[in-house]
Parts: sequence; structure tokens; C-alpha cells
Amino acid sequence: MCTGSCEQIPQISCTLINYYRTFISPTFAIPMMDILPNDELFPGLRKKAAFKQEVYRTTLESFRLFKSVLAEMAEQYRQNFKADPLQIPFEYHDKGEFEAELRFGGDILIFTMHTNVFEFSRDHEVMKTSYIHADTSRSYCGIIMIFNFLADSFKYNRMNDLGYMIGRIFVNKENHYFVEGKREVGQLYNNFQSSVITRESVRMILESAIRYTCNFDLLTPPYDALKMVTVADIQSTLDNMKMTTGKRLGFRFQGDHEEFSM
Repeated sequence: MCTGSCEQIPQISCTLINYYRTFISPTFAIPMMDILPNDELFPGLRKKAAFKQEVYRTTLESFRLFKSVLAEMAEQYRQNFKADPLQIPFEYHDKGEFEAELRFGGDILIFTMHTNVFEFSRDHEVMKTSYIHADTSRSYCGIIMIFNFLADSFKYNRMNDLGYMIGRIFVNKENHYFVEGKREVGQLYNNFQSSVITRESVRMILESAIRYTCNFDLLTPPYDALKMVTVADIQSTLDNMKMTTGKRLGFRFQGDHEEFSM
């Protein structure tokens, strides 16, 4: 049933709003700026935009710290093994303001920062914490994502190969963070209230991501998925064959699918 809030915006019918609430978003509410008095519309708009810009700037500074620590780790690796005849790559590449890449062994970790600011849904576990209840604006976060790919997928331009998101870091206006991720990546960072982005915490997150990737091995795909190959495929070079390579195709093993939501 319409609660009456739709009277504030007569251009939208009660029927449409009730449909949206019933079938699309049960928690749907008229956006606050739609019900502000006219003399508060522009100040409200500016306040919300300024707040989101603050979260964006905080996340961007955090991402720059990630890039700085990645470069530091690559240099440390180079110094430690520059005299070793066995050449195992550990290379950092800055790919632009919102992307960075770490290549090591046969893997690549790609770090990306989303340019938008997000709020958690009401059903998310983080919304139940006292930290958010004390100030709901803390639930607005920027996101830094970590993806794992095979290095050969890029080297040989295998466009059908798969990558995996192994973690994402949420950063709010106070530079507090929490991590959702796979095993080692997500299980250590479970206190949004006390976890603050620092050089030390970033180093811990990166080491966890690298450790997880090293233990996330490539398994052979199911035989039935590859036993038939077209003439066109077999005539193509290997790197262009329409066979998808990924670390997990049709196989599951204990712990691989475990995710941690902090």
C-alpha cells in the first residue's frame, strides 16, 4: 500500500511506486532530495556531492598507498634476488590512476579502484554493527578490487581465459576499511571500526593476496570439456584456440570456494 510519500512527487503514480516496492525493491524509499523543500534542494544536493567527493578522495589516497607499497615490494624483491641466476619475475607496473599490476611467477594481480562511491544494502552484515549505527554515513565506501589472472593469458592474448576476484577492500570517509575475499585475503580483516588504512595494513593485505594466489593452483579442466575440437580451432595457433583456461573449471576442492565477508 502506498504510504503517502508519493504525494510529494505527483509526477509518479502511486501504482508505479507500489509496483516497484513489491516486485523490484521492497526497501524502496523516495530519495531524500525528492522530498526536500525547494529552498533546501540545492544545499542538500551540494552536501551529498561534497560528502561523496570526500569518500572518493580518501579511497584514492588509499589506492595510491597500495601502489606505493607494491613498488616498494618489487624493489625489495629485486634487491634480494638480483644475483640469483634463477630468474623468477616479481614486477610492479603502474597502469594509470585507477589501475596497477603485479606480475610474479606465472600469475598477475590486477588492482583497480572504482571511481564511484557505494552504500551497503540494508541487509549487509556491516550495517548491523555499532560502528555504522553510530553514524550511517560510515557505510558509504569506495572500493579497491584485486583480480588474479594467469600471466600467459595476457602474454599469448588468450581472450577466453578467466580471471578471479580474490578480494575487495572497502574504504570509508574515516579511512577505515574492511575486506571481502577468499581465504587468506579476507579472514584477517574483520573489524571495520578499528581497521584503518596504513602502510602496514596495506602491506599485510598485499602479502595475503600474494600468498593466496601462490596457493591457488591451476588445475586441469575436465576431460569432457576438451575432448572434441573443431577443425577451425586446431588450425589456429594455440593462443587463439577457443579453449578457456582458468584455475578452476569444473573442479572444486576444500576451501577454494570459501569467502569471507567482513
